[in-house]
Amino acid sequence: MAARILANLIVMGSGIMARALVQAYRQALTMPQNLVLLKKQWQNMRRASKIMAEPEARQVLGVAENSSWEEILQKYDNLFERNAKSGSFYLQSKVHRAKECLETVYQKKAEGTTEA
Repeated sequence: MAARILANLIVMGSGIMARALVQAYRQALTMPQNLVLLKKQWQNMRRASKIMAEPEARQVLGVAENSSWEEILQKYDNLFERNAKSGSFYLQSKVHRAKECLETVYQKKAEGTTEA
């Protein structure tokens, strides 16, 4: 009687293990596809986090919409140097990203006036 119970446990256990192995194999086959999607989503999130909007950039540097590029550069140099000496790297990075954002805006404006 004990031999029959032991045989049943072995057969049932091996059936459960076989199903688990098949399921793990199926997941392993779909894993590379999921990893590619996750990698793309991660890259998109990182790319989006680096982009600063123009109003935020103007607020960080403390300049108005009608400010000249020279005024923006003066504010940038002042804030960047202040944060380099006694400020934080985070604030210094924000100031640099703000300058980059406004630089692209002013370049687009310059290209638009030369084409017209």
